[in-house]
Amino acid sequence: MTSQPAPASAPVSAPAQEELIRIVACRQAYHKESAADLVVLDDVNLTLRSGEIVGLLGRSGSGKSTLLRIIAGLLPPSAGDVLWKGRPVLGPVPGIAMVFQSFALFPWLTVQKNVELGLEAKGVPAAERDRLAEAVIDLIGLGGYENAYPKELSGGMRQRVGLARALVVQPDLLLMDEPFSALDVLTAENLRTDLIELWAEHKLPVKSLLLVTHNIEEAVLMCDRILVFSSNPGRVAHELAVPFPHPRNREDPAFRHLVDRIYALMTRRAPIVSEAELPSGDEIPPPASPVQVALPSLPMNAMVGMMETLAAEPLNGRADLPLLASRLQLELDDLFPLGESLQLLEFAELEDGDILLTAEGARFVQSTHDERRQILWHSLLHNIPMVRTIRSVLDERPNHRASAERFRDELEDSMSPDYARQTLQTLIGWARYAELFDFDEEADQLFLDDEME
Repeated sequence: MTSQPAPASAPVSAPAQEELIRIVACRQAYHKESAADLVVLDDVNLTLRSGEIVGLLGRSGSGKSTLLRIIAGLLPPSAGDVLWKGRPVLGPVPGIAMVFQSFALFPWLTVQKNVELGLEAKGVPAAERDRLAEAVIDLIGLGGYENAYPKELSGGMRQRVGLARALVVQPDLLLMDEPFSALDVLTAENLRTDLIELWAEHKLPVKSLLLVTHNIEEAVLMCDRILVFSSNPGRVAHELAVPFPHPRNREDPAFRHLVDRIYALMTRRAPIVSEAELPSGDEIPPPASPVQVALPSLPMNAMVGMMETLAAEPLNGRADLPLLASRLQLELDDLFPLGESLQLLEFAELEDGDILLTAEGARFVQSTHDERRQILWHSLLHNIPMVRTIRSVLDERPNHRASAERFRDELEDSMSPDYARQTLQTLIGWARYAELFDFDEEADQLFLDDEME
């Protein structure tokens, strides 16, 4: 990663004044019978004031959307305090509105009627609803589409309707849960630009915006502060100020430096503490049971393609993650799972915002298909406890079969049911490539065929 001098501070928006949200030691956990609680958020602290756009940046599963729902009063935290203008949040907050990733429009209502829904729920008279809705529809660039239905609109226009519906109630705080992720690149860029222009010109009827995203450049482009979340459980790992005035230039060296810095922070490994570094009298705890890691839905051919790209010219085994993301048109939720999965299998290393092909990864790329299968076979058994468990169970059974539900249940001891299903499905795909075990979908059983025994 190239190093650039830190950018000079510059005002970004109106000075932050009124404290809107304060979150203290927030924890969210879900009780699981016969297992430890599944902790989604732990010890999250956050303060949000008027006059700023704050971004919650992290990968899927880091609890960002859960935190947004806690702030909105839609979900009570398991522990900790959530204060809205100094008062505890005990339910939905009238001064907070939310924009969702999925548009969430009623298909049988026109644009005008969809926008008016929040006003109608508040008991605003019809004439006033009409006036306020028309004003925000024009503001958000949908003038002339008042009588159109959602099915007649593009994805970008539907998201503008969702934005207008949130803005029409004139909330103090607007929560945005990955509002651009369901849009194509050009549509998302256009909507982002329009939103920031309205904010910079003080035309948005809100005091502050809180944005959940997994797109690093989007966070740097839009936000005044960025809170970087770690995962499992979700915590605020880093807080960074973004000191650039709007509009921002993606190609500016200072902008690129901050993007690089965030990639480096998100790929930094926790330090390994040796016995010599422990305070006197402390004992090393006994080894824990094997950790089951939630895996993304990631086919083996995607990892093979990444390794081959890294090994080829001009990368020669090492790449800067932001440049690689741009080159392959991958976002954070695409790029990081690839890198982390390769790291888990010891085929690559993530280091200070770079990805490096290991010697074993390079050997994999240079091998024949049969040799690749053997390399992956050994890597899966060596690095993934669940694969060892599955193979051991199948080897011991006379019929070499076992219910997949058994292994999903075991995975659920350390992750949600959805992640457990996804993780097992990913492992099945990897194991099939390595001819380590197979899956009978109709019987919902894992098994060994004659060649695998």
